[in-house]
Amino acid sequence: MFGAGGGTSSYEEVEHTDLIVLWGSNARETHPIFFHHVLKGIRNGAKLVVVDPRRTTSAEWADLWLGIDVGSDVALSNAMAREIIVSGLVNETFVKRATMRFKAYRDSVMDWTLERGEQATGIPAEVIREFAHAYAKADRAEICWTLGITEHHNAVDNVLSLINLGLLSGHVGRYGSGLNPLRGQNNVQGGGDMGAIPNKLPGFQDIENDPEACARYEEVCGVAVIPKYGKNLTQMFEAMEHGDLSALYVIGENPASSEADVGRARKLLGNLDTLIVQDLFMTKTATMADVLLPASNAALESDGTVTNSERRVQRVRKVLEPPGNAKDDIWIIAQLAKRLGFDWGELTPRAAWDELRLISPMHAGMTYERLEALGGIRWPCWDEDHEGTLFLHGRLWEEDKDKRGPKAPFSVTPFEPPVDELTDEFPLRRTTGRRLDSYNTGVQTGGYTSPLRRGETIDMSPEDADRLGVVDDEVVRVTSRRGSLDVPVRVDRGLRPGLVFMTLHFPDQVDTNILTIDATDPKSGTAEFKASAVRIEKISESVGA
Repeated sequence: MFGAGGGTSSYEEVEHTDLIVLWGSNARETHPIFFHHVLKGIRNGAKLVVVDPRRTTSAEWADLWLGIDVGSDVALSNAMAREIIVSGLVNETFVKRATMRFKAYRDSVMDWTLERGEQATGIPAEVIREFAHAYAKADRAEICWTLGITEHHNAVDNVLSLINLGLLSGHVGRYGSGLNPLRGQNNVQGGGDMGAIPNKLPGFQDIENDPEACARYEEVCGVAVIPKYGKNLTQMFEAMEHGDLSALYVIGENPASSEADVGRARKLLGNLDTLIVQDLFMTKTATMADVLLPASNAALESDGTVTNSERRVQRVRKVLEPPGNAKDDIWIIAQLAKRLGFDWGELTPRAAWDELRLISPMHAGMTYERLEALGGIRWPCWDEDHEGTLFLHGRLWEEDKDKRGPKAPFSVTPFEPPVDELTDEFPLRRTTGRRLDSYNTGVQTGGYTSPLRRGETIDMSPEDADRLGVVDDEVVRVTSRRGSLDVPVRVDRGLRPGLVFMTLHFPDQVDTNILTIDATDPKSGTAEFKASAVRIEKISESVGA
């Protein structure tokens, strides 16, 4: 909505704000470094609100925990918005001066009474009211979210609904007030910044609608840009299914374990004419490859840059030689280009970065020397006299209309419950997430021991365990509309009745994504990992049936 895929605020601001909202984010376990900034903010007097279906370890630090029903985030946002509007808490000056489409948005939320919000979200009406008033009345407030917002079939609307709240209350474009997606690992932000998304050139320049950017790219690189969006990951699998995609080049990704409805994903990968995998590890996907390219560890065995969730670009430096036949990613790609008829010469990370600075205006001022001297620079950094940008969209507060620039639009966000409906046959809502000691499909962390690590379990509330007659470590059968798994039980007092939880960390032990629905958001291509319907049976009863 703001035109660039990055958080509006810096980590520093989280330490000096008045209200921190973790919405769909268990940052204590999934973003532990960032959570230290949250703790500093709490010590400095900030209040913490956590919106999460589970009472997580992050929620244990909260002044207010909203145990939301999975997939009802838009309903909560809309109910909060109505309460802010009818209570006269809208930042009228900001809304009139810096936003557009407010009337359509206001009309769309006026049916979302607190009582309707309670019915849709499972959160008591008075708690929704308390949260709405706390957010709107705060002098400074930061909303931070992660996959609990984006891994849904309506992911984009979920994000837009949070942006609506920021616009309504004027909590954007000011120090200590912002809207921040927390990235899942250290260079996810950098990947997007560099154009590793199907509709953007580096620097979030649109492929179809920015002819000036395309012309600049063509001038620097000597290759014409086809002004047509490519396919996201979900669309690639659809193309495989329809026979329109027969070759795949996978770099640092493990879709044979990480995709929703993973049985379907493996079948489609297996039917490809050619599968090329470039990775550090022998992943499940790598075992299926026709061609395997061993890569090096970018954190220790490569030079270059990395970008974190506060948009800070930092230098990384090679300290080890890659083992065996492993090569740097940039070397492998340059060698492939040469064999395809494009000789880039001795391509170095610095040369690639300097070329990027010619293509992406928001990186133009970031020389290697300045990155080192300043300890990193937050984009945008327009020239070599610019020190980078602490927070984004400050222009929205300018008195001068010309300096203020384009207005920020409100978005109408209708509520849509999860696709995988709860029924008598599948009465439990299964959600997924990460733990502190492990990462995603376990490829990067499984080779190391941890005193915190335990194997995969199906976590459930004490009430559900009693109803089902199961106890800790008992193996049960978990079934969705896509398949079944046998999983040990873990009773978790942080879960409410009707909600169960699993991770993706141990696919060799429990192939969690066998159960996951592949419903996707048509705007982002993100699958609904967070909301599947399941039933749980005792093994003896299941076998006996």
